[in-house]
Amino acid sequence: MSALEVGHVFDERIFILNQELLKNYADASGDQNPIHQNEEFAKSVGLPDVIAHGMLTMGLAATYLAGIADELGGSGSSSISSYFVRFVKPVVVPAGVDVELVVSASVAEVLDSGYRLDISAMCAGVKVLGLAKATLQL
Repeated sequence: MSALEVGHVFDERIFILNQELLKNYADASGDQNPIHQNEEFAKSVGLPDVIAHGMLTMGLAATYLAGIADELGGSGSSSISSYFVRFVKPVVVPAGVDVELVVSASVAEVLDSGYRLDISAMCAGVKVLGLAKATLQL
């Protein structure tokens, strides 16, 4: 791929989340917090429903970044030299529903050996990651 300019927008990627994925992630990560698996408990602590693990959301966005690095000739996740996000809203995952996490990125700065990207992560039209940025060293 040729050199990119500031403002270049990469194709978005849609990740599907559901409660089966949350259960599998909880088992793999060891994070068995009931706000990620039990609707009654999640609502009892003021949440609208079960929510996805923040690290799952962040990890899916990192997966998207690794794909961009591959497209640009890098070596996937090893090309990500910095990555920062703030969790601003939870990804709500009601029972029996597939929820879409839409991740996209744009070039914020062209560096000598890569790019700094601004990342967007949205669910149901709501921004779920804020101040999301990454640097790809290629």
